[in-house]
This record gives sequence, C-alpha cells and structure tokens, in this order.
Amino acid sequence: MKTGSKLAYNNSVFWISSVVITIVVLFGAIWPQRFAKGASAAFNFTTYAFGWFYLLAVLFFVLFLLVLAVSKYGKMKLGPDESKPDYPFFTWVGMLISCGLGIGLVFWGIAEPMSHFFTSPFGHEPMTRQAARTAMTYSFFHWGLSQWAIFTMVGLAVGFFQFRKKENGLISTTLKPLIKERRGASTIRKSIDILAVIATVVGVATSLGLGIMQINGGMKTVFGLNNSITMHLCIVGFMLICYLASSVTGLDKGIKWLSNFNLVLILVLMLYVFLTGPTIFILNTFTQSLGDYVTRFIEYSLRLSPYTGATWVREWTIFYWAWTIAWSPFVGAFIGRVSRGRTIREFVMGVLIIPPLISLLWVSVFGGTALYKDLFEGTKIAEDVNSDVTSALFSTFNELPFSFPLSIVAILLIFTFLITSADSASYILGSMTTNGMATPPITVRVIWGVLISAIATVLTLASGLEGLQTASLVAALPFTIILVVMGFTMFQQIRLEYRLTRQRRI
Repeated sequence: MKTGSKLAYNNSVFWISSVVITIVVLFGAIWPQRFAKGASAAFNFTTYAFGWFYLLAVLFFVLFLLVLAVSKYGKMKLGPDESKPDYPFFTWVGMLISCGLGIGLVFWGIAEPMSHFFTSPFGHEPMTRQAARTAMTYSFFHWGLSQWAIFTMVGLAVGFFQFRKKENGLISTTLKPLIKERRGASTIRKSIDILAVIATVVGVATSLGLGIMQINGGMKTVFGLNNSITMHLCIVGFMLICYLASSVTGLDKGIKWLSNFNLVLILVLMLYVFLTGPTIFILNTFTQSLGDYVTRFIEYSLRLSPYTGATWVREWTIFYWAWTIAWSPFVGAFIGRVSRGRTIREFVMGVLIIPPLISLLWVSVFGGTALYKDLFEGTKIAEDVNSDVTSALFSTFNELPFSFPLSIVAILLIFTFLITSADSASYILGSMTTNGMATPPITVRVIWGVLISAIATVLTLASGLEGLQTASLVAALPFTIILVVMGFTMFQQIRLEYRLTRQRRI
C-alpha cells in the first residue's frame, strides 16, 4: 500500500467523518419519514433561534474583506514575494465559477426571481411590476457580494497559511495561532477538521441534489420522462462514472478542462438568451436592479421579522447564507489552492467582483427574460415554477427560439457542473482528511465521491428541497463561529507577516 493511502487510513479525521456521513446516509435510507420529520423540526428551530447570527456574521465578512483589500496589506502575495499565479486569468475565473456557482446559479437563476414574483418578500400584490422589481433586487442580493464574501474568507485564510506561511491546507491550521500547542490542541484541531469535512459534504450534497432535481425536471419537460427514483439513480450513477474518469486525470487536467468548458458554455448560453430575449428590457433591469441592490444592501443584510413572525427571510436569506457557509470549506479551500501567487488585493477583489458580476448578469438575462414573458406576453412561467421549481429554466426556454436544443445544452451544462463539483469536492475532501496532502490518494477521493452522491440522493428522496435546506443549516451553524474566529486570527497573522517582511527588506 502506498504511503499516501496509509496516511489516509490511519487518519482519525478520515474515519470519524466518513463514518458519521455513512450513518446519516443509512438512517435516511432506512427511515426516510423519521428523517424528514427531524429535518423539518431542525430547520424551524435553527432559522428561528440563530438567524440573527448568520446575518451579522455575513455582513462582517463583507466589510472585513473590503477593508483588508484596500489596506496596506493588500499587496502581500499568497506565496513568496517572487511567486507568480499558477493559472492564467481566464482559467482561474473558470475554476472560481465552476466551483462556487455552478449548479446553484443555474437552478435558482430563474427559479428565485420567479418565486419572489409569485410570492413577494414584502407582501406586494403577486405578479405585478412592483413585485417583479423586488424579486430582481432580492435575487441580486442573494447572489452578490455576501455569498462570495463567505467563500473569500475561507479561501484567503487557507491560501495565506498554505502558501505564505507554508503550512498545510487544513481548516484547523487557520486557527493554529489561537489554539497553539497547548494541552488537548491536537483534539481541538481534529474536531475542527471533522466539522469542516461534515459541513462540506452536506453543503456539496445540497448542490448536487439541486442539480439532480433540475436534470430530472429537464428530462420531464424535454422528453416527457417522469421524475422517478429509477431516473434519479440513473443520473447519479452516470455522474459517478464521469466523475471517476475526470478524477483520475487530476487537478491540472480534468477539473481544469471542465472548468474552461463550463465557463465557455455559460457565456454562450447567456449570450444566446440575451440576444434572442428582450435585450433592452434585460439591460434596463440589470441597471435598475444593481442600483436597488446597492441602496438597499444594509437593509437586506440585517432584515428579520421579529414583530410579524414572518418566515420568508428564514426560508430564503438565512438558508442561502447557511448553505454557502456549509460548503465554504470546500469552495474556499479550492479557490485558495488555485490562487497561489496572487496578491491579497487581487484575490479579494477578483473573487468578490468577477463571479458575483457574472451571477448578476445571469440572473438579469434569464430571470429578466422570464419576468418579461409573464408581464408583457401573458405566459405562466411563475405559476409553473410555483408548482414545480425544477421546471423554471426549461419553461422559460420553451418561450424562446430553438427551445429543444437550448434545453439539451442546459442539461449538458448542469451535468458538467455536477461532475466538476463532485470532482473538485472529492479532491478537497481527500486533502482535508489526509493531513492536507496536496495530491490525496485516488481511493480516498473515490470514497468521498460515493458518499457525497449517496447523501445527496438520500436527502433528495427522503425530504426533497426541505431536507437539503435543513442539512445545510444544521451543518453550518457551528462552522459560522469558526469563520468569525478565522477572520481575527488571519488578520493577526497578516499584520505579523507584514511587519516581518518589512524588517527583512530593511
């Protein structure tokens, strides 16, 4: 057996986290009704008791990163001062998008604005122009700076400690200055890594579950195939085969090629809908929604409903932040891993601006087209989405020229995102459970790929979208605390490194 494999199989982080995930999978598969009932209770309690904490934490991340980027520390590199970026800019952006956006954006790009259009966040009359404006503004908020600030926090911390401080790429390493080598430090670090692994698996499984649900919806809309368990398992099985083929080629081939392919496909699909849809309306919608987003950012960032007891913010905003935090160990570690040689300023501004901008353009093009069709052409896309959220993308395509090939391309895009997500997630999980190995053993990565797919299947079949949301919320709660502490330890070490670098130059 190779050394890397021995390291993996003797590692308590690998064993404990994989056993916990396996138990969850088996419980959900054997007792799906109990699983669904427990998921519902956990969702209600978590969003009610800790919603305020999620909102304050995410706003803190945004403000902290923007201040850090424009400060004197922004010129420091994630690596030695003479280091250069490992990947070209286009490839780097493609990796960011494939890893951090992917399935979620394709799923919610139309489904979210149309859901808010049908049921307004502020109680506006449904399916009116005012409801449409609010729907776009809130969609911008959910896919803008806040979401990516979470990824950036983890990515910056991991990249700084791994490449600048020459430590391993584990989440616990970013808290090493606080934990130090005191009694029980090893147990604390392993507990943090186990928690990060479990949160990552659940977060990624949520994304995979959404993607599988949307492919199911696409197959039903395009080919008339029912959303059956058999179809679900066939999609998962085919995804696993393709994922294994990609995984064998490694980070610099499979993931890199798929990331470039995904970025090209996203841009082509978006350009086609932009040109064949209501182009001027899309441009106007983007401009106005961007203005509304900027002016209402603080209001939306801190909005709750303590006086009315309304649950809308809990079901949308808090779920989004929790879901993002849950899989931030994976996305953050991945974007940190592929960002060696970039300055803190370049990393923060690149990750906080480019992917969110593409997200907002996507929402404007696809969500704006769907809104235009319902407002001015009498279509029923919002009603279709209300009855089946997975039909959003394909119901909109039915109103555009060449809807059939367009839907096929969309299914292909979702599927390649599934493969990329499973591949990159298993790569990072393999590293997280083998003491930060740069190239984890293929057997470990395969195990994680299978477990992620299994829990995504169980969550989806047992309790659908609610189960996916609940799993993210519960897994994210303790990790949110870790992220806040990570910000303070990272800033402390950046200040120290800055002083040491200046002393060496004198």
